Amino acid sequence: MTETAVEAARSLGLTVTDPRVLYTAFSTVVHLQPSPVVARVPMNLPDGMKDPEPAVRRQQRELDVVTWLAAHGAPVVQPTPLVPRRPVERDGLSMTFWTYVEVDQTAEPDHFGATARVPELHAQLADYPGELAWMTPLRLIGPGLEAAEAVPGLLEQDDVDRARAEWKVLEPVLTSRSGFEAVFPSATVQPIHGDAPSWNLITTVDGPLWADFEDATLGPIEWDVAGFGPELYRAYDEAARTRDLPTLDPKIQQVVDLARALQVLVCTPLVPLIPELADGIRMFATQWRAMPFAGGLS
Repeated sequence: MTETAVEAARSLGLTVTDPRVLYTAFSTVVHLQPSPVVARVPMNLPDGMKDPEPAVRRQQRELDVVTWLAAHGAPVVQPTPLVPRRPVERDGLSMTFWTYVEVDQTAEPDHFGATARVPELHAQLADYPGELAWMTPLRLIGPGLEAAEAVPGLLEQDDVDRARAEWKVLEPVLTSRSGFEAVFPSATVQPIHGDAPSWNLITTVDGPLWADFEDATLGPIEWDVAGFGPELYRAYDEAARTRDLPTLDPKIQQVVDLARALQVLVCTPLVPLIPELADGIRMFATQWRAMPFAGGLS
């Protein structure tokens, strides 16, 4: 995968002599040294979890959203100006190229501070004029649950049965805007980051920058903090109130928290490829088992 990214970069005119892998999980991220450019290459999913949306379309949407945010002054990791701002396909993979930023290695994690910044990001995203589909991060839950199998010690058969039953209740509510607003007519629906933005706030030597907008979507603001827990919800609400911005709706939060748990549980087949996922799945599974069935919608 690294060599494919290097070859693609060189074909675009970039000089690459010492590629360095910065991160690997759902994507492989490669610093194409000495060029100040990072390639991000999504990993392939198992056969039972194939994304129905073409990678190129998803990546172009991300590039468009981030380019717009940067033009309007938002602190984001930007696409590199050294190559065209479009996905590049090579050897069956699709990748994007970004400006390299230096991470502040001395910075301590600050989940409260990062969560308190999310209302500001939402205020910036609210004006995004491009077309976004409804709640694209949920698109793998249905297929994932259909293919789900029990994994003793991680996901039991009773868990699989419950999750499938819950999704029958949640799917008509969460997978269309009309279905969602019929149940939650006062919800704050707008363009959102889509993938836990406070966990995708990179502390660089020049300040914090938002990253990873691959799941940018139209949806309720609550989705961007789903699964964080009451203390971080309060951090979001306190920051929102100081800016006179919408706060979180507890009923919506309860439903999307459960949907987030299902989104994590269907990643169980990825554990052989990404073993570090196992602890997170166990944590979410433990929380999920204590949640009201279907987030209280049944």
